[in-house]
Amino acid sequence: MDRMGKSLVLFTAASMNDIVPNFFVYGEPDRPLEIGFLHVETVMARANLHSGQVRAHKHDRMIQVTFWTNGSGSYFIEDQRLDFLAPAASFVPSGVIHGFNVDPLVSDAVVVSIADSLLPSIAGQTTLPLDRPVMVTGQGAEALWERLRRTMQLILEEYAEGRGQADTILSPLVAAMLTQIGRLASDAPMLAQSPQRLLAGDLRRLIDRHFRENWPVARYVSSLGTTPHLLAKAGHMAFGQGVKDMIAERRLLEAKRLLLFTIRSLEDIAYEVGLKDAAYFSRFFRARTGMPPSEWRRQNIAGEKSRDDDF
Repeated sequence: MDRMGKSLVLFTAASMNDIVPNFFVYGEPDRPLEIGFLHVETVMARANLHSGQVRAHKHDRMIQVTFWTNGSGSYFIEDQRLDFLAPAASFVPSGVIHGFNVDPLVSDAVVVSIADSLLPSIAGQTTLPLDRPVMVTGQGAEALWERLRRTMQLILEEYAEGRGQADTILSPLVAAMLTQIGRLASDAPMLAQSPQRLLAGDLRRLIDRHFRENWPVARYVSSLGTTPHLLAKAGHMAFGQGVKDMIAERRLLEAKRLLLFTIRSLEDIAYEVGLKDAAYFSRFFRARTGMPPSEWRRQNIAGEKSRDDDF
């Protein structure tokens, strides 16, 4: 046991990644996320699905923060088991396998799920590294824990009254939440990650920097000092995708952002995301969304206006 009260055991399901389910939220099939997606609920809101025993699973498109307000139990992140007594908080990046065992009669937590597409706008507002899992637990630093408790309660209340989107209130609260967890974790090491998970994280960051430049897969392989087989295996293990699909998904995400939040032409957007012309961009976009980019823009801007009119 170390100073955080951790002990290590084999999280057996994590070693069988091929059968670890990938969920939207726990118990619901994975699905594409809207730009700026946020989801907030309590752990026991889904007690009928898990009864306090959440099996190994992952989320390929969003990070997740869990703040335990009551009870105790064991939280599993990859191959590590962390025994905790509330208050406790965990941060799990997308693609990281996790689960927990708690007594459902006395335990509860607030869970905040945040789409990866929202992270670039939040990263500059928080000191917590967003590519490594962390868990903090303990009875010290009462003022910091109380501040985090108040922030989580505000997030829960704002979400209940809002639209399930990161708006001008929720985004700063989420950034504050992450920073507060970072402060609590400042004297504790980040959790260890497998070499595959580390390689997949490095790949995602490299794609973020270079997807516009149309790098071939071989250049990612060379830059990361690995082999095509190992890189493909890491991508599938962490995110359920090969390298080409990860590049295409990042390009699609950027295209959606530009369609939704700017008035730039299709020609400009095609150039911005690294595609040769508007016609090719339209074929690329339609193949992945089922509709041309102009129609996607019209429908989604109309949806945003409709949500605004409700408030």
